[in-house]
Order: sequence, then C-alpha cells, then structure tokens
Amino acid sequence: MLVHSDQDYGVLKAAERELQLQAGHVPDAAFYERKLQAIWTRAQHSAHYANIGPYSFPAFQQLPVTAKALLKGQPLEFCTVELGEAAKYYATTGTTGEPTPTPRLKEDIIWNAVSVASYWRAVLRPGSRVANLMPSDIVPVGDLIANVCEYLDVSHVRLYPFTTGITDWERVCNTFDTYRPTVLFIAPGVLVQLTRYLKQRGLLHSFAESVRSIMLLGEVNTQPLRERLARWWQCDVFDASYGSTETGTLAAVGQDVQMRLATATNYFELLLPDGKLVTPAEGLTGRLVVTPLNLYARPLLRLDTGDSVTITSPWQPGQVSPALLINGRDSDSVRVAGVGLEIRAVEEVVYGSCDATGYVIEVDRQADSAALILERDVVWDSSQEARLQAHLLERCEQHMGLRWSRVLFVNNLSALNKSGGSQKSWKKTNLRFVGGQQ
Repeated sequence: MLVHSDQDYGVLKAAERELQLQAGHVPDAAFYERKLQAIWTRAQHSAHYANIGPYSFPAFQQLPVTAKALLKGQPLEFCTVELGEAAKYYATTGTTGEPTPTPRLKEDIIWNAVSVASYWRAVLRPGSRVANLMPSDIVPVGDLIANVCEYLDVSHVRLYPFTTGITDWERVCNTFDTYRPTVLFIAPGVLVQLTRYLKQRGLLHSFAESVRSIMLLGEVNTQPLRERLARWWQCDVFDASYGSTETGTLAAVGQDVQMRLATATNYFELLLPDGKLVTPAEGLTGRLVVTPLNLYARPLLRLDTGDSVTITSPWQPGQVSPALLINGRDSDSVRVAGVGLEIRAVEEVVYGSCDATGYVIEVDRQADSAALILERDVVWDSSQEARLQAHLLERCEQHMGLRWSRVLFVNNLSALNKSGGSQKSWKKTNLRFVGGQQ
C-alpha cells in the first residue's frame, strides 16, 4: 500500500470509516447525492467533462452515457492530472482495441484496496499464505491483490507463470513445494494449465493438499467450470471479483460467497435492450453503466462498460448489495444458424458433461455452422468419445437450440486458449473463424 505520509494515512482512515458503514449494503439517496456531487466536481477538471455545468441529480441523469469507445479513443481527455503526477501508471490489456492509458493517484489505489479488502477478508484470514499468479506488469490486478494482502497483513508471494526469464511452471511448482500456499489467485485458463501440468507429473494431490481456497479472476468464469476445478483441487473455488483497469473493482465475493456489486464505491445503472437506463433490479439483464465514486486521476461519469450482467437478487437501500451474474462482453456475442452463442450456455454443456480441460468453437461463416473442439484431460478414456459426442450433440441442441456440425477431441489446444490475464476476451480465446468475416 502506498501510505507514506499523514495525508495518505488520512485517506486510508477516511476510506475505512466510510466503508465500515456502507460496504456490502446499498447506501441511501443522501449518500449517493454527496458522492456523485464530489465525483462530478473532480470530473470537471478534465477536458472531456469541463463543460458539464453545475451538479444536480437531474443534470446527472441527463448527462449522456460515456461510451467505452470514446474513452479508449481519447483517454487523456478524461484525466485530471499529468501522467508524471500519478503514483502508478497502468494500461488495459487491449483485448477490445488499443490499450488504454490509466494513471492512478494514491487516492485511487487506497480506496479500491480498502473496498476489496472489506469483501476478501472472509477468505484471506489471519495466517493465510497467498500465491498470486496474476500478472503485475502494466495491468493493475497483481498490485491490487498485493495491496489487499498488505492491508490485511497476510503473507503472499507473486509468481505469474508467464514472466519470461523469471517464472515458469517448474518454478511455480518449486515455490508451491516450499511455501505451501493456502489461497491461490489465478485466472481460470491459467489454473487449467497448472492442473494439467501437475496431473501429467502425478503431483496434483500433493500440491493441492495445502490449498483451501482458489480465487478466480481476470476472465468470465462459470459455475460448471468452478465446480470442475473444485473437484480437481478438493477446495472452495470462488469467482473473486469483477471490474476493469478503467473503473477499478465493481463487484467482489464476500462472506456469503456470492459475487455482489460494490454499491458503496460505485453508482450503478443498467442499460436495457430497449435503450432505457434504469436502476438495477432483480431479474433484469442489460449492459452495466457505472460511475465509480472514488476515482481521482481519471473520474468517469456514466461509463457504459459494454458488459452484459444479470441482477439476481433485490436492490433495496439499506439491504445487502445485490448479487449478479457476469454474462460477458456484448462485443463477444456471435450468432450461428440463428442462435446466439453465449459463454454460460456453452460452458454449462461442455463442463457439465465431460472432463474436457478446454474448448474452441470453430465458426464457419460460409456454411453458417459451428464445430466444437474439446481438449482431452490428462486422464481420459478415448473409448467413450463416440458416446460423449452423441450426448454433447443432443444436450447442446436441447439447451441452446444449436446442433454442432461436428464434435472433435484433441490432446492439446493452443496456449492462447488458456492464456489468462493476457487475453480476457472470450471471442478471441475460444472462437476460431473460418470461411469469411467474423
């Protein structure tokens, strides 16, 4: 944590006081009025928001939604500081376009870390040994995990397995053997690769013995995949958090092991398919629009995240923050033979039916069809593939309304398919296009 002065410590204590009262619950209108006015005022110091006029809640509601493409196209127009004034400089991974410069002041970092810690402390208990297998270069996720561990006074080690010349799978295993981590922070695809590596060497059981919790983040993950990973590792597997480099953390898992919106640090709206912008309510699905309440270096007002979410529990002031499902980016949507391919539906079929350790969908644009390519687990009965193929064809047709042109099994998929923090786009990592344009 970057706390080096009385001013920094004051920011930390202010965040603690506010979040002790509000974290995990939906604040009342007075809280949001105060916080929105403050973020509006800070935003006016940027070139993009300089002419928005004085704050009022009606003025906020009339403010046009900030398109993510606009932020990506003119990122420095939203900044309130010079890049050299920032405590940290990050950039997005660029999976939906060019990487977006993202400076952060100490205030940004401290508020986000204290907020996330208020959720993760349910898993990061005293005495935990944390292995942080998330990237630390240019993207903030590795720093966030380290900041939360430092704030909670929890032991941790960083070892991203794709740091060329520093860390590889062998060094990960050597570290595990000595450190015996109890909590892993890791992207789902990277965990699958690690699992395969350990299975191939007969080491999974011994290395999993110390691990009691796995925190998945960096990619959309689904319940069937988490259940599969929990069975392999014999521990609890959580969807740890959801957010972006641009916004900070928007939702996290806490005491009740559900992913819940961070309503004390963000003002949320939902953009429905019919174009209406509404307060999130149970049962609604739409694109999440967010105003992060504690951004300083680059305040954002009504940012359209481009992410489809479903609200799965009530939104009531004073009550617990609503749970949600992250459905994925709207830009990842693909239609084949009139059927929309959705990550949750596909993975419910794949991971709910077999022990495949990965998949690719090969979309043929000319034939308007799609093939399903599955990666065999290390331990695999090839004699059952014909029966499994028939089962997958039938289940997918029933569950999704799509019949695969074929179902194939391979021994290994490309590393890109499971590259974790470097490629978070489902469309880029799990779909292959042939026979025409995407």
